[in-house]
Amino acid sequence: MSRIGRAPVTLPANVTVTTENGVITVKGPLGTLKQDYDAENISISVEGNVAHVTRANDEANIRAKHGLYRALLQNMVVGVTQGYEKGLTVNGVGWKVAQTGKDITLSVGFSHPVVFKAKEGITLTAVSPTEITVKGIDKVAVGQTAATIRSIREPEPYHGYGIAYKGEVIERKEGKTAGK
Repeated sequence: MSRIGRAPVTLPANVTVTTENGVITVKGPLGTLKQDYDAENISISVEGNVAHVTRANDEANIRAKHGLYRALLQNMVVGVTQGYEKGLTVNGVGWKVAQTGKDITLSVGFSHPVVFKAKEGITLTAVSPTEITVKGIDKVAVGQTAATIRSIREPEPYHGYGIAYKGEVIERKEGKTAGK
């Protein structure tokens, strides 16, 4: 058995999990999340405040899905109760971030400011002129949005300029040296 797949998912009192036609629905205080799953080979049962994920057989691809759907269910439960958050920092001379309604405007060394529009279910906040916070209940959407913002100006290794995740360590390279 998969160590991840066989672990039960504990449900807080204010969270409900339902399965119908191959779709898991998790409702909680912060919202509702839905996820498709392989209902033919994976079954999800809720007993009291605990959800269990079981598989039909021991084929390799079914074993992989067993752990996957249990992890996705756990992420959904955490998302509707606590939510997810990613931080980004902007590093560059004269580079800054500004809040414009629900969107953010990035001045990151281009000849024009870049406006990044917030997707549904995602909250973008310019905490300071050099910090951005991405919040939401869907772990995948929060991570993808943060990665998309980072890809606007990825950190470069010589000066460290760019948009990096909070706490990310940028490997620095030595610049050119004068010849003899």
